[in-house]
Amino acid sequence: MRIGLFGGTFDPIHQGHVSMAKAFADELQLQQVVFIPTGESYHKTSQPTSAEHRLNMVEIAIAADERFAVSDVDMVRKGATYTVDTLQILRQYFPQDELWWLMGMDSLLQMHTWHRYADIFKLTNIAVAARNGEKIQQVAPKMHQLLGDALSAPRSSSAGQLRLLQWQAEDVSSTQIRDAIGHHQAIDAWVGQPVQNYIRTHGLYR
Repeated sequence: MRIGLFGGTFDPIHQGHVSMAKAFADELQLQQVVFIPTGESYHKTSQPTSAEHRLNMVEIAIAADERFAVSDVDMVRKGATYTVDTLQILRQYFPQDELWWLMGMDSLLQMHTWHRYADIFKLTNIAVAARNGEKIQQVAPKMHQLLGDALSAPRSSSAGQLRLLQWQAEDVSSTQIRDAIGHHQAIDAWVGQPVQNYIRTHGLYR
């Protein structure tokens, strides 16, 4: 089975996240995309919304696509959650499956700062969304400079491949959405109505 793994804070999840997952699923012919909301992230110093609310919002946002699922694997662990640890756990559930970790180009270029980043290439393939016309030739030198030997590791169908996908990014971030809600501004263009209803019902981001 070919499975996409999409980690993120999702605070809140927005149309950009969903459209990116759909683009990956279509391009890579994924049978399933698993959204993995972060637990306690070592990259971010503040977490304005509880894990439960973020998980619920993801479930609501992805309900219409039968290829999409959500996992609380990061949320049930105590302490900082690292991608390599998440992948080691998921590999126990999917030992023979073809896994693809989904990320944006900005994340790839920060990957050298991640805990045991080289081991990630041994556990999964990586698919990168190139935004707004980015080309692999433009970033390849920097990628090799930052990631070094990790890109030269042995490859198989289940791990070690790096794939670049062209994708027209939504011009929005979760931070912008939280700020807009805090200032009583409309977010219709970015967040689906069911998620908006959940945010309103629970008084989030006020």
